[in-house]
Amino acid sequence: MIWQGSHTHVEQDFQPTGFALLDEKLQGGFPKHGVIELQSPSGIGELRLLTPHLRRSLAKGLVVFIHPPGYVCPDHLYAEGIDPDQVLLVYPKSAQEALWTAEQCLKSGACSSVMLWHGELEIHQARRLQVASETGDCLQFIFKQTHASQDDNNVISLPVSLSLKLTAHPVGLNITITKRKGDGLTARLS
Repeated sequence: MIWQGSHTHVEQDFQPTGFALLDEKLQGGFPKHGVIELQSPSGIGELRLLTPHLRRSLAKGLVVFIHPPGYVCPDHLYAEGIDPDQVLLVYPKSAQEALWTAEQCLKSGACSSVMLWHGELEIHQARRLQVASETGDCLQFIFKQTHASQDDNNVISLPVSLSLKLTAHPVGLNITITKRKGDGLTARLS
């Protein structure tokens, strides 16, 4: 038998996102572990998209926020069913410290999800986070801020498990699945 790239086995181990239509488009939900890139303008509801996942994942370990762009309100987390005592906020002094912190949290086995706000990741950095995520069986979310004038053709494709592009919509979010490990799926969810 001749192996072809289209015959690559993809592990079908998913976690529900909390949104039935998104789970359907992702053919199961978020991966069990790996790196998920969220490209969006800041403050359009990107955390609201992850709230159901975070709420369910607390039983498995801490949720870590690394270098969030604004104030993370404990009262809001509590109102959303997320115990603030299970959330760790980290404000590193540099981008390098942020990456080191994310990698250590991912590998530790004590965390269920690591949220990282980071400007530009290099390919080797994304690979390190992917390996650390698999080691600690933890999911890494990378928030990458985009601008309306940004040209998608100049964006480097990172080796991530899933990449979603989020845009504002009057009643929520438009979600475009731009990359998913294991296949060439591109879908749009409104």
